[in-house]
Amino acid sequence: MSIADDVSTAWVRRYHPAAGAGKRLVCFPHAGGSASFFRPVSARFSPGADVVAIQYPGRQDRLREPCITDIGTLADRIVDELITLSEKPTVFFGHSMGSVIGFEVACRLEGKGVNAPHTLIASGRRGPSTQRDESVHRRDDDGIVAELKLLNGTDAGLLGDEEILRMALPALRGDYRAIETYRGDPERSMRGSITVLTGDADPRTTVEEAEAWSRHTAGRFRIRVFSGGHFFLTRHQQAVNEEIALELGA
Repeated sequence: MSIADDVSTAWVRRYHPAAGAGKRLVCFPHAGGSASFFRPVSARFSPGADVVAIQYPGRQDRLREPCITDIGTLADRIVDELITLSEKPTVFFGHSMGSVIGFEVACRLEGKGVNAPHTLIASGRRGPSTQRDESVHRRDDDGIVAELKLLNGTDAGLLGDEEILRMALPALRGDYRAIETYRGDPERSMRGSITVLTGDADPRTTVEEAEAWSRHTAGRFRIRVFSGGHFFLTRHQQAVNEEIALELGA
């Protein structure tokens, strides 16, 4: 069954429906993140583009659903949703864990020959086949909160609100388990192009590790380095939007 271009579902969120748009932008959130993170992006690019944000289980209105703690399984479920959309020239935009999920979804869609993106914008994440020994998902709650503070990706008000934070911790732990146990195939690449955006002071991704994305595309590759840490994109929103606009216009 196909999904109309102005409809939201449990997985596919449209904050500014644009049924008549000739192109599509699909956004993949970071670990612990939700589709609403991309509401400003949707406002910026709709109605010129059909902006879709993916909502993973285990957060916001899907809070009671179990998190999916395996990247491959999560990618498979998202593919099942995206193949029901109409065919349009498409760009994927993922941040952190979302970059890896976007890559895995893109490769699967290329294999099916439907709705594959012509470009993946991979933000704030090292190349899929790079490895670090990370185990944030095995920490206690205080240890996960310490990681959030290190990355500076969570509003200070959330860190100070124990009730809201405890509601978010299961999704954070599940997402960290998914991305920290992920092992990318060094030989796997997508036919579409890859554009990488990274912060020069990201404690979880060096510029060299970000450049490793070049091994995973048979198309064009380019990288842009911004000042800032893991969530550099919140400081450079206009410039990041310019990169998205460039790819949507390609």
